[in-house]
This record gives sequence, C-alpha cells and structure tokens, in this order.
Amino acid sequence: MKLIVGITGASGAVLGVRVLEALRELGVETHLVLSKWGRATVEFETDCTVAQVRAMADYSYAPGDQCAAIASGSFRTDGMVIVPCSMKTLAAVRMGYGDDLITRAADVALKERRRLVVVPRELPFSEIHLENMLALTRMGAVIAPPVPVFYTRPATVDDVVTQLTARVLDQFGLDLPQAQRWTGLPDQRLRPVASAR
Repeated sequence: MKLIVGITGASGAVLGVRVLEALRELGVETHLVLSKWGRATVEFETDCTVAQVRAMADYSYAPGDQCAAIASGSFRTDGMVIVPCSMKTLAAVRMGYGDDLITRAADVALKERRRLVVVPRELPFSEIHLENMLALTRMGAVIAPPVPVFYTRPATVDDVVTQLTARVLDQFGLDLPQAQRWTGLPDQRLRPVASAR
C-alpha cells in the first residue's frame, strides 16, 4: 500500500506524527508533505523535530514542489490523509485551489476517485466549515474529525491519540493492533430491557 500524508498547521500535529509512525509499523509506503505552518506546529506541539518527522516517511516533499510525483494522477497511490487539516486547507481542497502540494495531491485523489481522508481540527465549526465538509463528503472524501471515544476509558492523552489514529487507519482498511474495539457491553445485565407490549 502507498499513502500520501499531509500535515498542515492546525493544532493536533501529534495526530499526523502518530499516523506516520503507525503506517511505518504496518509497512505502508508513505509520501509526506508538511506545510510551512505544519512544520512550525510539529516543533511547537511535539517533542519531534521536522527532520525526525520527515525521516518517518519513505518520501518527503517540500510544500511548494508542484513537480513532485504525487502532484500527478499518473503516479498511483492508494489514497491520502490530511491530518490535521486546517480550515484554510479544507476550503482550498473543496474549491480545487491546488496552490501547494497538499491541496494539489488532495485534488488528484478526488479526481482519480482515490480515498481522501480529512481530519479537520477546529472548534466549533462555522457554517462555512460545515458546508465545506459536506461538499467534500459529496465528492467522495471521508471527513474524520478527531473525536475521542470514552468507552475505552482513556487514562492519558496518548491513549486518546492511539484510538484516533486507529480510526483514521480504519478508513484505509488498516488495523492498528493497539486499538481497542467495541465488542458490546461487558455485563449482559446492563443491556436495556425491551418494553413489553
């Protein structure tokens, strides 16, 4: 499998880093694009340097490199994930405004009908954000906000990030071994009783 990973300047750089780490563990070939502000956020929010994050990928491209292989639909991949995705990038992808390599690669994924997973990071969403997400969903993209689950009883931020990473990878049919899956209520007595008619 071959995937493109775009990391923008939205808060949540750890999600992009963890996705890269997980894809490496799973033997997936990765093509990374870190935006200008994505690089700044990585160094501000994580303990990783930009060089370390780039080293996690098999291939890394400058955000302005429109001659990169991933800028063309003739370069085959299995899809792309933008994690985290800023609202600026979301809007650009929705409008087909491929002025940098992340938005161009996303445009390619859409036009070639490849899987595009967008992990938007904003709170709350405005009507503009929601309309952009709805439009991209209708175009075939998957909108996967980093919404934590609590049935796993997360004890640390790392637990939350691991579970979110697993859900992102699920969109590509990849299984993160550390993920906790819902298997139903542990005690059958807790199940709601159907009302008698």
